Amino acid sequence: MAGGYGIDMGTRNLKIFNKGSGEVVHEKNTIAIVGGNQMYAYGDEAFSMFEKAPETIDVSFPIVGGVIADFDNMQTMLLEILEKGLSARLKGADIVIAVPTDITEVEKKAFFDMFAKTKIKARSIHLCEKPLADALGMGIDITEPTGIMVVDLGADTTEISVVSLGGLVLSQLLPFGGNRLDDCIVTYLKRKYNLLIGRKTACTLKENIGSALEPTERRAQVIVGRDVVSGLPIEMEITGDIIYEGMKDELANVGQSIRIILEKVPPELAKDIVHSGIYLSGGSSKIAGLAQFFSDMTNIIMNVADDGEETVARGLGQVLCEDKFQRFGYTMRSRIFS
Repeated sequence: MAGGYGIDMGTRNLKIFNKGSGEVVHEKNTIAIVGGNQMYAYGDEAFSMFEKAPETIDVSFPIVGGVIADFDNMQTMLLEILEKGLSARLKGADIVIAVPTDITEVEKKAFFDMFAKTKIKARSIHLCEKPLADALGMGIDITEPTGIMVVDLGADTTEISVVSLGGLVLSQLLPFGGNRLDDCIVTYLKRKYNLLIGRKTACTLKENIGSALEPTERRAQVIVGRDVVSGLPIEMEITGDIIYEGMKDELANVGQSIRIILEKVPPELAKDIVHSGIYLSGGSSKIAGLAQFFSDMTNIIMNVADDGEETVARGLGQVLCEDKFQRFGYTMRSRIFS
């Protein structure tokens, strides 16, 4: 029996919904290249080399700012993961790929060509707007005449969208996300404590002791970094309030962007959003206190997805499996000539 696969190509993580098992497979969206063009490793294995590899190995992320920056290597890695990791039978399969809304048609076509320009004869290749898949993955029926606001906080981008009657009323792709927060933590520790750390360590601190609200209890973690003055490695205990100080300005920028979008929402839809709340998803939505932080800025309750990283892939599964949602997948051909 031919399979079906829903693919969400995030900046940091690649998520694949397998129609056969109903499960979502996670793999780091990372490649390691040697000799300029030969793939040395991909996925979780390549990510383990990030910030540790010698100059001869180039570790990079093929998705940048929500769009495909390295088409050939992204395609190679994706097919390897599907065929070897999932034992996928791609011939005759149905494939649905999530795409950000606020990108050009040419950039969307690159996602479509990821499978269209291969020897694999898939039965169908469809694209689905990411905010629609996101809402479906959170169990929302987007065909209803109700305004729904979805904020997807990813690694490189934040997508803020308003959905009603199965269509997008407003959507904006912002160039900041979890990676920017990591950079803010790195910069703050260097400036304030003369401590140089890597992005991976910053991400660990953010996830373990970081908070969008000023901490009320002491949480701390001991890390190893490099002293900028002496140049030697040192151990230092970092507390939650330090991470909060490093992140708060950037999080306030995201909150301000949500407010700006809210100001553009038609009054009848705004009434629905106030009633049902704003839906938060994406990997960065897991930051402690984030829902309360945004709620304080907007005076609207926040609904945080249980597993924010998987919501888009789960929504693509709905498009694959449910007849009433199949129309949300479109081909580039039908898009261009309709």
